[in-house]
Amino acid sequence: MGIGETVAFSSVTTRAAACSEGKAISTGTVESDVLKALSQIIDPDFGTDIVSCGFVKDLHINEASGEVSFRLELTTPACPIKDMFEQKANEVVAMLPWVTNVSVTMSAQPARPIFAGQLPVGLQKISSIVAVSSCKGGVGKSTVAVNLAYTLAGMGARVGIFDADVYGPSLPTMVSPENRLLEMNPEKRTIIPTEYMGVKLVSFGFAGQGRAIMRGPMVSGVIDQLLTTAEWGELDYLVVDMPPGTGDIQLTLCQVVPLTAAVIVTTPQKLAFIDVAKGVRMFSKLKVPCVAVVENMCHFDADGKRYYPFGRGSGSQVVQQFGIPHLFDLPIRPTLSASGDSGMPEVVADPQGEVAKTFQNLGICIVQQCAKIRQQVSTAVTYDKSIKAIRVKVPDSDEEFLLHPATVRRNDRSAQSVVRSFAFNL
Repeated sequence: MGIGETVAFSSVTTRAAACSEGKAISTGTVESDVLKALSQIIDPDFGTDIVSCGFVKDLHINEASGEVSFRLELTTPACPIKDMFEQKANEVVAMLPWVTNVSVTMSAQPARPIFAGQLPVGLQKISSIVAVSSCKGGVGKSTVAVNLAYTLAGMGARVGIFDADVYGPSLPTMVSPENRLLEMNPEKRTIIPTEYMGVKLVSFGFAGQGRAIMRGPMVSGVIDQLLTTAEWGELDYLVVDMPPGTGDIQLTLCQVVPLTAAVIVTTPQKLAFIDVAKGVRMFSKLKVPCVAVVENMCHFDADGKRYYPFGRGSGSQVVQQFGIPHLFDLPIRPTLSASGDSGMPEVVADPQGEVAKTFQNLGICIVQQCAKIRQQVSTAVTYDKSIKAIRVKVPDSDEEFLLHPATVRRNDRSAQSVVRSFAFNL
């Protein structure tokens, strides 16, 4: 690790102390019994028990009556296994011999990004920002973005959609809000998003300007203003429908917006793969993890058979070549196109259909991957050559402490650690 380089330290250890925030009437063995029982429940994404994860809050124990109550505060209200957590927590605590009644309340952590203080005011209450991108137009990127957003909303999350394509905004066609114009808050000089079915929406197409004819620098300014001055409020997920390509507009957007993760949309054709590879490399350089590939228009069923009119393997090639962990296939389906044209997302129009099930799996993937990323990306670590020490800055805090390279080396005797420590002293 060179001078000034940043590394990620897992925040699981720091969150382990969070369970002490919950009040406990008893501080004796009964509290230990309850926490020990709850520590049997492992979060499959983090590989850590829910007590160490800091999920257990407001623990109250009445020894006389045997009543136990507590709150499980998960990382997101869209957690796909929250019902399992609640059931298991009830079961393991109820098995304690002195317990007569268990009350579990489920909640989610407040929407807040890592390093919120460094962000524009409009983005400071958004937990995760997910880019939906394709370098080639016409592959169904906007369809994926809109249906993903409404899937996440259906899972219980607070969601917004930002249509970043100023030249040809798709959002006004794909959804039909009652108020089709963005409003201004004259006192705060901010933009009030419009809403449709509980999802907040911002698009240049709702500004009443029609399609834009402007140069790149102007577009970047418009995108910045629309995104950062909007009153998004508290959101668990903001889905950004990226414009196609990898030019200045895309780079500016990625640098202005603290993207949590990216979803890549492609089609089976080889040409689409070539363009997608450019997008993946762009996100890689900007240190934005690509967590899923969606291969659209992949196949259709007819005469009891499945046909692949555009060939097979493009999506798998992206996954294999770039190490993206998840691949999802979308069929050629007339209703999917029709729903986009009618202003009603397919996952809302047919929530039990094949397409909705695919988006449900994609939504679960996004929830899990964003939670992992937020756990891993945390403390900023830099080397101060003037004092020959490592500076560790805690996110959203003024707290900072110093480590000497020798201390790090003593605690990690790996060869890689020794080499890095040697580099610090150069």
